[in-house]
This record gives sequence, C-alpha cells and structure tokens, in this order.
Amino acid sequence: MELRQLEYFVAVTEEASFTKAAAKLHVAQPGVSAQIRQLERELGQPLLDRSGRTVRLTEVGAAVLPYARAALAAVEGARLSVDELTGLLRGHVTIGTIDWIASLDLPGLLAGFHRDHPNVEITVVQDESASLAEALLAGRTDLAFLSLGAEPPPGIAVQPVIEQELFASMARDHPLAGRSSITLRALAEQDLVSLPKGTGLRAVLDEACAAAGLRPRIAFEAGEPPVLAQLAAHGLGVAVLPESATAIRADELASMPIVRPRLRGRIALAWRAEGPRGPAARALIARARAALPSLGQAS
Repeated sequence: MELRQLEYFVAVTEEASFTKAAAKLHVAQPGVSAQIRQLERELGQPLLDRSGRTVRLTEVGAAVLPYARAALAAVEGARLSVDELTGLLRGHVTIGTIDWIASLDLPGLLAGFHRDHPNVEITVVQDESASLAEALLAGRTDLAFLSLGAEPPPGIAVQPVIEQELFASMARDHPLAGRSSITLRALAEQDLVSLPKGTGLRAVLDEACAAAGLRPRIAFEAGEPPVLAQLAAHGLGVAVLPESATAIRADELASMPIVRPRLRGRIALAWRAEGPRGPAARALIARARAALPSLGQAS
C-alpha cells in the first residue's frame, strides 16, 4: 500500500469523479484509476462504486476513508515537524479579513512574510466576521481580522488592533442633523441603515439595544460602510458607521457620536485558541501580533 494510492483514493472520494480528481492532482486519469485498482486488489475489496453517474463509496470504502485521511495527515505532520526543526517553512496559510480595514497594512505584512518565507503559499479571503470566525474554528482559515462585539466567539483568541467609536450619520436636511450627539434611545427610534447581522458593528448595536430594552428599526442593510453612507445621504435613514467612515460623503452627511451609552467597535487579529496549527501559520500569527498595534492582552 502506497501513500500515492491513498491520496488518489481520497481525491476521487472528495470529487466524486475520477476525471475531476485527476485534474485536481495534475495527473492523467488512467494513472488514478490504475492506482486505485491496485489498492483495491491489495485490500481484497472494492472501495468505490463506479456503476452510477458519480463515483460513490462502497461500505468498505467508507470504512477505509478515515484511515486514509489520517495516514495522509500524519505524513504531512511529520514533514512539517522536520521543516520546523530545520528552520525551513513551507506549506500553505489562509488569512481571512473583512474588507474595510485600509488602516491596517495587510499587504505590507504579507509582503514581508513572503520575503522571509518564499516557500509558504498564502491565500487571502474576504467575508463577514461571523463567517470568518466559523472558518477559523473549522480550520479552513488560520488567522483572520474580525470586527468584534463585546466578546470574541468561544474558542477564538484575539488581539484587538483598532478601536473606534460608532457614529450616526444622516442627510444634512434630516430633523436631527443639528445635534452634537444622539442617544441610543433616540437612535433606535429612527429608520436605521446598518451592516448586516454577522458583522461586528451590527453586533455592537444589537447588544447595546438589547441591554437597554430597545429594538432597533433596521430599514436598510448593506455590506460596506461606503454603501451605508450613500444610502443615508439619499435620505433613506440614519447610518451607523465607525468613526473612520464618517469622512465618506462628509459634505452630504451630518455625523455625531452615539451616547448613553457610547458605542465602540473593535477590529482584532484572531486565531484558534486551541487545535493544531502548522509552523507556517504559527510564524505568520507571531509576526502579525508583533507588527500590529495592540489595544490590550490577547484573550
């Protein structure tokens, strides 16, 4: 039994197709088929049902699959351990980020890491904070920049790097536009324009309203602060924005801090508090923690 046979077997299982598995592995399909047939001969039982339009596991194949995956993972772990001990970093790291943190020099951070560790492949994905946290816990992402509510999700350690006060922004002809501030209670009585659920800013707003026994009237949701500002400028409601975003359409909007209580949002570097991380991911997390400003101890 060879590792290559197990690798091909897992790939065909995941793709439900010999053709797709061969493309994923960058090998010819006949070679994939031949190796899996050899594995089946060695085990004495068919592992895959080829009779349908898609390839399916047999009962024996389903029993063998977790062992095949475990064997491949063990070999990869051994390689990573040797690389770590010899000072050579290679592998793959995935970093997630929300898409409106221009004040963090993420490209510069990654460029420096790549210069020092050119054999590490890096993937950057953008999503909302809730999805990024889920990806961290599932191991699909190694580290991420999240917008947080009051507390980080369970199982995730964070280093806050940016903290901003939340502001209410409205068209200059809005009845409340002349105020210097707006209370949370007065804000909750307005038609609001907000980021959707799953974002840290929305979590801050919802948690504060729930604590005060208020129910915010969300009239419009959009995924990016510039879109919120645009909707508010057209008179469609009061936008809830981080302070840095109030400069957007500043000539068309009146902006004021939210008070009683004051609301503050945080952006944090986040990683799994527990669970295996490869040396490349650990190195990137350490570099990011050292390079970025910290607003407090990691939690």
